[in-house]
Amino acid sequence: MLKQRILTAIILAILFLAALFTLPAAGWSALVGLVMMQGAWEWSKLAKMSRSFAVAYVGLLLLTFVAVLWMVENLQPQQKNTLQIFIYGVSAVFWMLVVPAWFKGGWKPKNFCLLGVIGWIVLLPTGLAMLDLRAESPQPWWLLGVMGLVWMADISAYFTGRQFGKNKLAPNISPGKTWEGVAGAMLGVMLYMAIVMVVSGMTQRYSLLVFAIIGVVLVALSVMGDLFESAIKRQAGVKDSGTLLPGHGGLLDRIDALTSTLPLAALMLILTRGA
Repeated sequence: MLKQRILTAIILAILFLAALFTLPAAGWSALVGLVMMQGAWEWSKLAKMSRSFAVAYVGLLLLTFVAVLWMVENLQPQQKNTLQIFIYGVSAVFWMLVVPAWFKGGWKPKNFCLLGVIGWIVLLPTGLAMLDLRAESPQPWWLLGVMGLVWMADISAYFTGRQFGKNKLAPNISPGKTWEGVAGAMLGVMLYMAIVMVVSGMTQRYSLLVFAIIGVVLVALSVMGDLFESAIKRQAGVKDSGTLLPGHGGLLDRIDALTSTLPLAALMLILTRGA
């Protein structure tokens, strides 16, 4: 299982990097649109929608995504920023306030319409962030940097948890996750960010402490995204969101931590740029 998981991860990484650095803007937008469609399809199954509702749901989310892209391309710069800040702000409020309260209260919504709205909040800002972060100069390094941080956190947590994990993080949601795994993720990300800053020369312009704080926040959010999808899957009575990726499950199983981190990273970038 681990070998299959690693092989799939390597193939995905190669394909992703090739697309990230070679596709034109239109091709990347089309690819992100496909990711949103697959994510929406898997989410519709977790929400237990009928097939007809699931098809309609995927179509509506795609139309919303296209409409947002059209507005972003055609609005004045100030209006564009306002729209992006609103979308990312909704995502930030959801992940930083709603989801923790959700966990604390043990909320288990059954209405598929409500779950559908939640899916929009999870997926739409993620798709937009994948476009905005890639469009930032220099080239797509901002997007790759944030995704690399999430991957480092995931890998560090996985192996640290397997080796040292004893204290369960959220046994009622995801029994396999431990506080030791979270600690390993934090250490792994700190090392990752230190290396990135030194290699890129960013230490001359930015404080390592500021980036360390940002790293801690993003790792916490990545854990939140992972736990949230686990809670939705547990409620739906399934182990994985799908079977698209051998050894990994569905697409949502791979991007769960990105749905909570990419929008906030894009929001911070926009706010910093406008400062």
